[in-house]
Amino acid sequence: MTAATIQCCAPIARESLSESDAVELATLLKAVADPVRLRLLSMIGSHVGGEACVCDLTDAFDLTAPTISHHLKVLRSAGLIDGERRGTWVYYRILPETVNKLGALFAPLTEPAPHRPVELELPPV
Repeated sequence: MTAATIQCCAPIARESLSESDAVELATLLKAVADPVRLRLLSMIGSHVGGEACVCDLTDAFDLTAPTISHHLKVLRSAGLIDGERRGTWVYYRILPETVNKLGALFAPLTEPAPHRPVELELPPV
């Protein structure tokens, strides 16, 4: 058999995550891992003007208002959204600096990351 050096796929990230970055990202990923919360985040982010009234969000779900409030609290505690009370309603908006951290985790590299060739034993041809 001959040893051949081939290039393996480039890693998805530029560098491996530090422990603190991994903990922070895991918290964000847990917050959006629920379908209702993911939809809420999407609805808030795509709403005209960049913010959505809670009254606009609750009608889209077959859930009680306290359940929607719980999901919004989880997103807010994770730092993905913020809210402002105006009269009897709360208006929510996305916090781009936090949401972008999630996007950066999965964004393809614009240039190949440095990686090492891998040696494989190939069968004779």
